[in-house]
Amino acid sequence: MPDSDKSTLKILNDFKAGRYTVEETAGLLAGPATDNRLTQADIEQTDDEESSATDAILDISREARVGFPEAIYGASKSPKQICEIFCRLFATTGKALATRCSQAALELLKKECPAAELNFDCGMAWAISEITLRPWAKIAILAAGTSDITVAEEAALTLEFMGFTPERIYDVGVAGIHRLMNRLDLFRDADVVIVTAGMEGALPSVVGGLVGCPVIAVPTSVGYGASFNGIAALLGMLNSCAAGITVVNIDNGFGAAAAAVRILREKK
Repeated sequence: MPDSDKSTLKILNDFKAGRYTVEETAGLLAGPATDNRLTQADIEQTDDEESSATDAILDISREARVGFPEAIYGASKSPKQICEIFCRLFATTGKALATRCSQAALELLKKECPAAELNFDCGMAWAISEITLRPWAKIAILAAGTSDITVAEEAALTLEFMGFTPERIYDVGVAGIHRLMNRLDLFRDADVVIVTAGMEGALPSVVGGLVGCPVIAVPTSVGYGASFNGIAALLGMLNSCAAGITVVNIDNGFGAAAAAVRILREKK
């Protein structure tokens, strides 16, 4: 059998197993695009300097290539820019996700895109026309303290956007380690565990010594002065004595979820 036929058969088997959506499968079968119009979409220029999204180019084939669609980082964008890009993504691909949005941006999205779901606590917005559920993967998200929940929820909502159903296990930090041990059965057999923690960032090391699956550590900017807005937790996680822990950037719950999706892409 030619290599190309083997590749096509693998893609179809992966689709049958639920690893790819219809859109992802179509993109993979189409192969590399030779025309930029197939993979990028320019947002039309406007005369409003403050709100213009003229520099935005949508990467509409990213999910087919890497398993996770393009997301909007809203922290440095105006509400109008976020709304323009979000609506264009949703109209083009049937799904859109924005993180770190201001309240003003979320309010505008609520008005301009009725399909968008919003979480004001962690500044997220998402819309999806047809979700592909992935019940075959077990993901646990641990938050050391209640102050870490916002970052944990960013990860959880991102995973739900991708069709996963994460197990939330919150307020299980090492200061009361019995709380963690009492919930061990909830994450011992997980396929991936995401752990958010501030202060000295010790929880991922403990979890890394209890489970055999990949552990993704997320340092949070929680703690008193010498925590240096999460740098202490970041360094603690990078120096973990539990080998093989993956560490993402400070407060980057979205990045942790994206890493989990990449890990799980070849599962099942």
